[in-house]
Amino acid sequence: MDVKYQPTGTRFSRWSESKLEKLLAPSGVSINGNQPFDLQLHRSEAATRILQQGTLGLGETYMEGAWDCERLDVMVEKLLATRLDSKAGKGWSARIFHLAARMVNLQSKVRAAIVAERHYDIGNDLFGCMLDPSMNYSCGYWLRADNLTDAQIDKMELICRKLELQPGMKLLDIGCGWGGMARYAAQNFGVEVVGITISRQQAVLAREKVAGLPVEIRECDYREVSGKYDRIVSIGMFEHVGYKNYRAYFRHCRELLSDDGLMLLHTIGGNESSAHTDPWINKYIFPNGMLPSIAQLGKATEADFVMEDWHNFGAFYDPTLMAWHERINTCWEQLGERYDQRFRRMWNYYLLSCAGAFRARRMQLWQLVLAKGNLRGGYRRPTLS
Repeated sequence: MDVKYQPTGTRFSRWSESKLEKLLAPSGVSINGNQPFDLQLHRSEAATRILQQGTLGLGETYMEGAWDCERLDVMVEKLLATRLDSKAGKGWSARIFHLAARMVNLQSKVRAAIVAERHYDIGNDLFGCMLDPSMNYSCGYWLRADNLTDAQIDKMELICRKLELQPGMKLLDIGCGWGGMARYAAQNFGVEVVGITISRQQAVLAREKVAGLPVEIRECDYREVSGKYDRIVSIGMFEHVGYKNYRAYFRHCRELLSDDGLMLLHTIGGNESSAHTDPWINKYIFPNGMLPSIAQLGKATEADFVMEDWHNFGAFYDPTLMAWHERINTCWEQLGERYDQRFRRMWNYYLLSCAGAFRARRMQLWQLVLAKGNLRGGYRRPTLS
């Protein structure tokens, strides 16, 4: 976007710009500097909003075209590496959201469908352009892969091996998305799969993708599932469960799992315990979401499961997000006018800022393997040769 810097001329806006520049200085990021990670300020009043509203103001002013950055991912990485978010304090929006998360169950069964309506049902055309052919909307496994498709195939293969899937087993896929994992497990490991999602658009496309396979796709909440399963997998769904529901979630999974069964949880994780997520992410991307911490997961699982394996490959989310960003930016024109310039900037900010956060190791990606405690001889994590 070719926008020239427009100073407001007010004393307060100039003071805000000066203060913001001092705040950014330790990270090496400058305002209107010559480095690709410098913040190019087009409207000086944006500095006031960023200082007052924190990350919400930063994201919204970017969406509005008030500033740009050639390498936004690097800028975010640098800001988070110096913990600028904690030094700058919390904006009013973050305080309000934190209070709401403490007082209300933001991820109750009644509220659970909000994220489907506002994110996962945006359009299968959008996600079809951005994701790999199997439409995995979660971190790929890049240990030996050099492209997104192979990274996602390796992720699915690793999960199936970790679950020790055998022909004839019954697998429950909680948060099955567009059916990529269910399809892979049924085709390559001979298992019967029940996949659940709260997204109508995901369910429609997933049923098409698994046609002819022993896979059933249900549009329902995880709290509505009954029966017994040999294995349970949940990939990229736990971020929507909410800390008030963690204990009940695992208790229900234990009831669904056979005595000698295994469960694999694939989730983004936070370095510190929290009751809420970033205000901008909550407003524009994943409403009512939150990231669990090690302590929260440990507390929630200790009464029902043995933690057999905990695998962190959060660094692999960086190349995954950058691949999604590259793919979606080759598609905007063909996607049409429904995704306008403001939406495109919002989506790019989402992908690039998250890539920077993972690169700075402020967020993690965990795969947990859980058992009921009846696993004789213990568990051995498989590898990909």
